[in-house]
Amino acid sequence: MICSAKACRREATWALLWNNPTLHTTERRKVWLGCDEHRVTLGDFLSLRGFLRDVVPVDEIPADAG
Repeated sequence: MICSAKACRREATWALLWNNPTLHTTERRKVWLGCDEHRVTLGDFLSLRGFLRDVVPVDEIPADAG
């Protein structure tokens, strides 16, 4: 799994679970993957928009997320 940050090719260690409430149902979770370096910046981007729901290690991504 590779980090979702632009031009980053590092291994992802974090899963940022999010949804856009104007497009997705409350329980739906989309996933961005983040390396240790980009976890915070990706999370800040999603948080500013009110989209971030949770951050978990990649080995704890819920089966129904995606």
